[in-house]
Amino acid sequence: MSAEKPVVDAVEVEGEEHDANYQPPPQKTIEEILAADAEDESLRKYKEALLGEAQAEKIIYDASDPRKVIVKKLSLLVADRDPMELDLSGDISKLKKNVFVIKEGIQYKIRIDFIVQREIVHGLKYVQKTYRMAVPVDKMTQMVGSYPPKKEMQSYTTPFEEAPSGMMARGTYSVTSLFTDDDKNEHLKWDWSFEIKKDWQ
Repeated sequence: MSAEKPVVDAVEVEGEEHDANYQPPPQKTIEEILAADAEDESLRKYKEALLGEAQAEKIIYDASDPRKVIVKKLSLLVADRDPMELDLSGDISKLKKNVFVIKEGIQYKIRIDFIVQREIVHGLKYVQKTYRMAVPVDKMTQMVGSYPPKKEMQSYTTPFEEAPSGMMARGTYSVTSLFTDDDKNEHLKWDWSFEIKKDWQ
């Protein structure tokens, strides 16, 4: 599985003040996007390359699921180790019981695998809030980008993060993750946990 390039590249957003003045573009169907500027040959070819199969047919991955974005999996990626994965396609209420163990001070990335169906989704955003003993200790907001519908899995990987280190940092943390977009649609919200240890065991 390879990471798909979004329509808009991902950038990290520090704080919520960026949202206050930002106005998302109006939602448009694929048909409206293709019809706009139809006389511009280079723009037309760009749109066709961008939309791929979605311009010829309605891309529906799961007809029984009305969502435009179906979040499938979260993976914690650490060099020289197998990914630690959370299956987000089942009962997400059980995820907090599956605690990731993370060695203090290591560099890691988070990858989210998802399906986009029916229409283009604009301004996907990944928000992660971390708590220790119910006290907020960290917040990360990543602008994932805008993606066309595809039959294949698409993914987004965060930049490297560094796990806390030192005796005071060790312990269990709870995390609330949210996959949302410019229009504040909550595609998925889930809770999970990790434990910082001196070593992997």
